[in-house]
Amino acid sequence: MIQYFKYINNRIVEVPGYQHDCWINISPPFNPEELKSLSDKLTIPMDFLNDSMDIEERPRFEVEDGVKFIVIKTPISNEHSASSTDTLHFTVPIGIILVGDDVVTISPYVNPATRSFFNQYIKNTTRISNTSFVLHLLEKNVLIYIDFLKELNAKRMRYEAELYDSNRNEELLNLMTIQKSLVYFVTALRLNELLMMKVKRTNFLGFNEDELEVFEDALIDSSQALETANIYANILSGTMDAYASIINNNMNLILKRLTSITIILSLPALVTGIYGMNVKIPGAEWPHAFWVTIAISLVISGVISWYFYRKKWF
Repeated sequence: MIQYFKYINNRIVEVPGYQHDCWINISPPFNPEELKSLSDKLTIPMDFLNDSMDIEERPRFEVEDGVKFIVIKTPISNEHSASSTDTLHFTVPIGIILVGDDVVTISPYVNPATRSFFNQYIKNTTRISNTSFVLHLLEKNVLIYIDFLKELNAKRMRYEAELYDSNRNEELLNLMTIQKSLVYFVTALRLNELLMMKVKRTNFLGFNEDELEVFEDALIDSSQALETANIYANILSGTMDAYASIINNNMNLILKRLTSITIILSLPALVTGIYGMNVKIPGAEWPHAFWVTIAISLVISGVISWYFYRKKWF
């Protein structure tokens, strides 16, 4: 699906087709014929469009025949997970193509960064330059990462509270899904940061002084988001190791208690089993033999229970 937006009469409006000096947003479902037609019309290398639809594409920038191309990674929710152990979030590329006075954005998934940027973009009453367009999109992308990180941290704390007295694996599996998301985030944020540093060093987008200052702020925010993601990942890794040990200790305690109960019940059973044999045994004719046998069994059980209690097996 291809959408066209243009600044007309002091506001941003969606137009039915291509017009000079507009924002072109491409999102699923894709029509190969429409993409080829757009590529020919704007002289955009088809590789730029194809690379943007590759979910494994790494953040980078390049220029070909005067067409500038930037790829960044953005987070999205995994709404179609096939298993409870699948990651909660993963990252996908956004391709940003600057061709003349036009800007083209394309991504293999509908993502919150583009959607949030669009909601802010259409409220503008003044036209912004292509470089400012890219700058604001980069800022919005970092904010989306921060929002997702806050969400993951809240889920982590909730799962940890549930895990404290748990002997099941379910809570650990929930934490594992968060850990997978953080791996995606840390990798993507690191690559995005490297990309932004290269853009700043080469001034690839031709920022003016004011735009460069805003870009540096966005770079700082991106670095902070990366540091936060690393902190959360380290905390989660240590937490999972600690709680895995706690669960093992809880299972060991349960097994120890069950073993103690088995021993307490087995020794009296041994005594009663001996006196229950169908052979002549000492005291068989004694009228109080039954009660003596019961008393011996109770004494043995009491002594063993007292011993285990002293050893803190209960």
